[in-house]
Amino acid sequence: MKLKNTLMGAVAGAALLAGGQSAMAAGHGEITVAYFLEWPMPFQFAKVNEMYEEALGVDINWVSFDTGTAMSAAMASGDVQISVSQGIPPFVVATSAGQDLQIIDVAVSYADNDNCVVASGLEIDKDSAGELAGKKVAVPLGTAAHYGFLSQMNHFGVDISSMEIVDMAPADGAAAIAQGQVDMSCGWGGALRRMKEHGNVLLTGAEKEALGILVFDATTAPASFVAENPELVAKFAEVTAKSNEMWNAGDMQAEMLPVIAKDAGMDEDATAETMATFVFPTVEDQLSEAWLGGNAATFMKGVADVFVGAGSIPSALDSYEGAISKDALMSVSSM
Repeated sequence: MKLKNTLMGAVAGAALLAGGQSAMAAGHGEITVAYFLEWPMPFQFAKVNEMYEEALGVDINWVSFDTGTAMSAAMASGDVQISVSQGIPPFVVATSAGQDLQIIDVAVSYADNDNCVVASGLEIDKDSAGELAGKKVAVPLGTAAHYGFLSQMNHFGVDISSMEIVDMAPADGAAAIAQGQVDMSCGWGGALRRMKEHGNVLLTGAEKEALGILVFDATTAPASFVAENPELVAKFAEVTAKSNEMWNAGDMQAEMLPVIAKDAGMDEDATAETMATFVFPTVEDQLSEAWLGGNAATFMKGVADVFVGAGSIPSALDSYEGAISKDALMSVSSM
């Protein structure tokens, strides 16, 4: 598959380069951090107000990406030191292929903001999902949307080998379903909202969670960068945690919303609507068994096994516990 070949090639060609460039970037007082547009989060309030630069004491080059798979490739090449809100499936694909990445924190949980939409003209819902066999679907391969697509098709008993699956970033998939070029499109954020203008979801977020289809993102980084820059990584996690606390408290949302909306490239109404479907776990929750203390590693193993079964990746790791670093969050928790 294109995804597998591209990713494994990037990992094999950049294993040594990534660690060296990560350390070099930090040493020269600048790091590059990846994030998504149309994906509004509290950290963007701190981003705009340069709270990260003040806390870390380095310049930060913020670069937007279209998919988590692109983030993995950029971290493999050493071009990016930290990725904010990388989807767990692309993270699992990368680590399964041998890329040495680690989760720093749980960025956001969002079961209702990552889904697949069926074109309105087909009039297919969860009771007639079997009719999707043979249909054309736009899916950003190796992402949370891809995992959700595979899990839903498995639940409905749809043979994906009968489908024409086209690898498309969410924005492209939204345009494709709007133009009638695909029968179903999968994605998240602003692209998902545009997809819904031309179709319907098969399962709600609650229905997906009931089936064990979790959807969350993490802040990730090359393991070498985490090991060589523990204080910097801890301070990054601390600023993020403080931003989440401010948002979760509620009394600063009116001040934060317009800043976040502008940085995300969205209007305020769409931003508020999107963030209402997001959950930003506390540091204590993230360190608990429900998240990085246990369930996250188990969930990642489940994601990897689904991808192996679908032929998306050749093999899975025996365990993903080593792909989680709790040191930064433990440092924040003790402050």
